[in-house]
Amino acid sequence: MKSKKSLGQNFLIDKNIINDINNNILAQENDLIIEIGPGMGALTKELKKKNAYLICYEIDADLKIYLNSLEDHKTKIIYQDILLSNIKNDIKDINYNNLYIVGNLPYYITTPIIKYLINTDLNIKEMLFMVQDEVANRFTALPKSSAYSSITLYLNYFYHTSKLFKVSKKCFNPIPKVESAIIKLSKRENKPQVNKEDYFKLINDAFKMKRKTLKNNLRGYDLVKINEVLQKHNLNDTIRAEELSEEVFIELYNSLFKN
Repeated sequence: MKSKKSLGQNFLIDKNIINDINNNILAQENDLIIEIGPGMGALTKELKKKNAYLICYEIDADLKIYLNSLEDHKTKIIYQDILLSNIKNDIKDINYNNLYIVGNLPYYITTPIIKYLINTDLNIKEMLFMVQDEVANRFTALPKSSAYSSITLYLNYFYHTSKLFKVSKKCFNPIPKVESAIIKLSKRENKPQVNKEDYFKLINDAFKMKRKTLKNNLRGYDLVKINEVLQKHNLNDTIRAEELSEEVFIELYNSLFKN
């Protein structure tokens, strides 16, 4: 089948990579797996072998010729844009233990999809995604690296993020222009005790202009309190946000919003 560029379709065809992805999903028989973008069902067929409940969201109804035959009493294909779905309603009748989400995400909407899943407030144990390698580096970056950004800290609030392995563009049909990678997001049990709206605004403001110093980006905040926290860590206000760990950002939040 010819891929649709408008949908960002690049079908994974490398069986070794498919097996590696499947092996990193630790779902058991009484768990639920949600697959986003099953395509022609290459990974779906392997996921079914786990005998877990399986729901697949596929935006392209033309792929029914490949996917409909995979449906049974534990597998359901929903032909709908995941961003327009009501997942809670779709899974309300399934009695499962743990929820896993996996997908080969269209690169142009990777972040919106992940944020959408987070905002559904589902109790997701793990998510495993194929993303652009550059995006994988940004999601899993460490402080003091150029890839470290507000989205890194946003994801870290909810999940422990890790980059499992790279995937060559030759593993797809058609061959994309960029290299890919598999990332895993594992549920974080002990989240920081913050007001999410205030905390994420602080982070976004801190990274607003990446080349500017923290002091310039946070001019609307109490700079005296900010300096007190920075000095405690032997830092000064001429540093940039990318040099600060989550720990320091939490301390900044506590100083600015709790005292």
